[in-house]
Amino acid sequence: MPLDHGYGVLQGTLTGHYRDTPDDQGRWYHVHLVIDVAGVDYEAAIDVDSKQSAVGVEWKVVAVRSHELGPAAGVSDRYQSLASRSTSGALDHIRHPVTRAWRLRLRRVGPWPWFRLPWIVYQPWRSGSHLEASAALEGMLAVGQVAYVWGEPFTSGHGLHNVHQNQGDPAGSQWWAENGIWQDGGVAVMAQGGDEGLLFVSKFSSQASGTDADGHPTSR
Repeated sequence: MPLDHGYGVLQGTLTGHYRDTPDDQGRWYHVHLVIDVAGVDYEAAIDVDSKQSAVGVEWKVVAVRSHELGPAAGVSDRYQSLASRSTSGALDHIRHPVTRAWRLRLRRVGPWPWFRLPWIVYQPWRSGSHLEASAALEGMLAVGQVAYVWGEPFTSGHGLHNVHQNQGDPAGSQWWAENGIWQDGGVAVMAQGGDEGLLFVSKFSSQASGTDADGHPTSR
């Protein structure tokens, strides 16, 4: 089933970021991005670990080119709803070519006229503390970059949450009903005018790395 309040991608200019304060209430720890979208400040709350739960976090940071983002790369200074399918610009940590564990890439070789050499990249999930996950995300951020954020819009105000994997939650979990494919969250940043950037995606250790067509777990 889809997320309760929809799913989409936000694009704008990164103007700042900050972490939850150590004594902030709640079960989940966040890094918050501030994004200027056509003169309006939007917030993106990225879950990077649990605070009052034994659930851990896993993440990966992968290289990405604009064309690999599909239709999402055409979104400019706005929030755009996305259908939960592979052709819409949506993310799926398990199925999208950019975030798969084994990824085929093409590398430019030689002087002009250059040619493209295929090579395989291994992109495993990393695990660690909320501080390590926060540092991995913050290490790719710089004010002035073009930012793309995938997730669920706030019910009030301007921003997105559920910026993490939104499938693979186990039976009995409170999030089982929201499991679905092609509705995962993530953060991509690109230099102004540039074609290359980095994409941060994350999931909780309780979420499976294999799912069926409904986003329910098939394997760990």
